[in-house]
Amino acid sequence: MKIAHALAALCAAAFSATAGAQVKWDMPTPYAATNFHTENIVQFVSDVDKATQGKLKITVHSNGSLFKATEIKRAVQGGEAQIGEILISGYSNEDPIFGIDSVPFLATSYEDARRLWDASRKAIEDRFAKQGLRVLYAVPWPPQGIYSDKPINSMADMKGLKMRAYNPYTSRIAELAGAQPVTIQAAELAQAMATGAVNANITSSSTGYDSKAWEVVKYYYDTQAWIPKNIVFVNEKAFEALAKPEQKAVLDAAKAAEARGWKISQEKNQWYLDQLKSHGMQVSAPSKQLESDFKKVGRTMTEEWLKTAGPDGKAIVDAYRK
Repeated sequence: MKIAHALAALCAAAFSATAGAQVKWDMPTPYAATNFHTENIVQFVSDVDKATQGKLKITVHSNGSLFKATEIKRAVQGGEAQIGEILISGYSNEDPIFGIDSVPFLATSYEDARRLWDASRKAIEDRFAKQGLRVLYAVPWPPQGIYSDKPINSMADMKGLKMRAYNPYTSRIAELAGAQPVTIQAAELAQAMATGAVNANITSSSTGYDSKAWEVVKYYYDTQAWIPKNIVFVNEKAFEALAKPEQKAVLDAAKAAEARGWKISQEKNQWYLDQLKSHGMQVSAPSKQLESDFKKVGRTMTEEWLKTAGPDGKAIVDAYRK
């Protein structure tokens, strides 16, 4: 009986030591430390640290320094990192549902983007769960526009341009416009543009600012073509290994980070546009012809997406359009 009590006491002590031990997570992210997504993540990490009284320490590795953008999801799945951030549409070849927010002209305002996220969140969470991952939160980029080293008044003017692509949808737009898609991740964009590897780019005002687009191109057309999102997610086993108070701290901090991130994205979009102008770029709305051309592309690509996304995709679009 004494032995049993002793063993029980030892087990309890071991559990207490484990529960009280500091847990350390690595968090690879694809973007610069000064990018608003990364700054929001740093605040999320700080909130977790404070709420857990230092029991969960998350180290942020920004700008693809620990894993490249294309390696982050696999690294978190495999347990090489515990938590990470990705551009969800970059994985639409894996599952078309992941690309819903990058179908051109489906959602072109923050209000639309929010409704689209509400309509698609469960389907995306379910797919992550099957891969041993848990979605924590999502934050949008500013609306997407066109950077170019020459004026673009219609889609015909894009023919022959070397256009940076970061997901299958940007590649498809390039193809439909007669441009040459070149896959370049955000961390390599500035160098690619400087060396002439690309001379056109559809991305946000934020990425244009981070990459100092004004050093190599003169024009930015604020087409507001779509509003893609980054998703922050965690390895489910790593999450389940946390004590309940730490789990709650992560979920609470994630909820706050999502609300804060959406607000910051909208506020900073105008600031980024002003920065592009202040550095000498010509920032303007698209011509009526270019807008009309893009809407045709949007209709084509929405139909293409619905054919590949199946019943789940149709259900998402139907819910969003209600």
